[in-house]
This record gives sequence, C-alpha cells and structure tokens, in this order.
Amino acid sequence: MAQWIEGTVLENSHWTENLFTLKIDADVDMFTAGQFTSLALDIDGERIARPYSFLSSPGKKPIEFFFYTATGGVLSNAMVDLKAGDNIWVKQKANGFFTLNEVPQGKDLWMLGTGTGIAPFFSILNTEEPWNRFENIILVQAVRGECDLRYQELLQSLADQYGSRFHYKAFVSREEIQDTIHGRIPQAIAQGQLESNVGNEFSLERSQIMLCGNPDMVKDTVEALKNRGFSKNRRRTPGQITVENYW
Repeated sequence: MAQWIEGTVLENSHWTENLFTLKIDADVDMFTAGQFTSLALDIDGERIARPYSFLSSPGKKPIEFFFYTATGGVLSNAMVDLKAGDNIWVKQKANGFFTLNEVPQGKDLWMLGTGTGIAPFFSILNTEEPWNRFENIILVQAVRGECDLRYQELLQSLADQYGSRFHYKAFVSREEIQDTIHGRIPQAIAQGQLESNVGNEFSLERSQIMLCGNPDMVKDTVEALKNRGFSKNRRRTPGQITVENYW
C-alpha cells in the first residue's frame, strides 16, 4: 500500500469562490505526466482522502493541484481554507493510466477537458513527449462561466513556444463570451462546430483524443465520436479515445 507522507502548503490561490490551486512541498516519488495521487486531511479524528491529478509536470517543484469546492465535499471544503505553512497528507506514489504511453501513435492530439479536469493535460503539455510525438495539439477547456477560465498565462506560454502547432478553444456553457463556444463539447462535435472553430478535423487515421472531466461529458462525447467511427482505446484493442472520469 502506498505510503502517506506529510507535505507543506506553500501557496493557496483562490481564483473564485469555488475554484482554487494548492502548491505543496512534498517529497513524492517520480510520476508520469497525467497520473494522480491522493491528498488527505485528518478531520474529526478521521483521515479523509481523495485522488487528484497532478497539474505540475514530473520533476517540477512544488507539486500543484487544481480544485473545485464541491457542495458537500468534506475534503475540498477543508482544503480551501488551508494557509501557507499548513500540513497536508500526500500519497508518495502516483497511480493512473491517463498517460501518453497508453495513447497510440497519431498526427493530431485532441485534449478535451471540463473544469479542473484540465489539470492532467497541463502536466502532459509541459513535458517534451507530446511535442515530440504529435504534429498538432488541440486543447479544449469547457467551463460554466468565464471566471473559471484559469491558467491563461500557461496557455499563452504554450502558444508562444509552439506557435501554430498548439490550438486552444474554450467552451462556456452559461454565458456567451467572445472567441469561445457557447454550449457543450458533445453537441459541438456532432454538429462539426468544434472542428470548424479550430480549423482541424477529427480523423480516424490522424487523431488521438483524450477526454477528462465530468463523467456526463466523457460519456456523451464518447458516443458522439463513436457515431463517427471512433473507438475507445484499450491495451488489447487500440483505438482513438482515451478517457478519465474526474470524479
């Protein structure tokens, strides 16, 4: 069983009432970009734990995580109040298969995430592997409101570094915001709206697609893609769709 180690909160950045980032100093084992670990706090004599994907890339310190404070979420509601210097439990060893070494070869890599499910994509994008393996990378971030579109400075850094090889498109479901798509990812795929917006097409021969976030988005997007001939990626039967439900 993976060992708990004690980490120290270095920074708690509150983006909105419900959205925040923790930067933690913890001597975790080396992990693969896209993996998750578990975080925990001792609350009323009980250790409350939940898995969270790394937003930071392997070898980068401090380690970083992106959170949404869920209604009734005991752990997230406790973590939102953490301050620099507070302690938090971290599993030393990471887990998970939402990693590029599980993704078959292709020319275009589509990364579709909702909310804080964008975190493992940032971990992956700040390594060399995706840029060495794929010609074009399309990152799609779906949120409820414009205020939830965070890490814009990181996105700008990727655009500056990789130019026309990097494409970014935001979805905002509850507001109509310029240069974003109003609505949901599955419908935009079914109607061809996403492809026309980014100037690239889903292709059985070229495309690999990674989905992470709201299970409803993942389920509905998989169905929209299956309707176009795509299949889920499994070790014994490689396909084009690799998924991670984020809660």
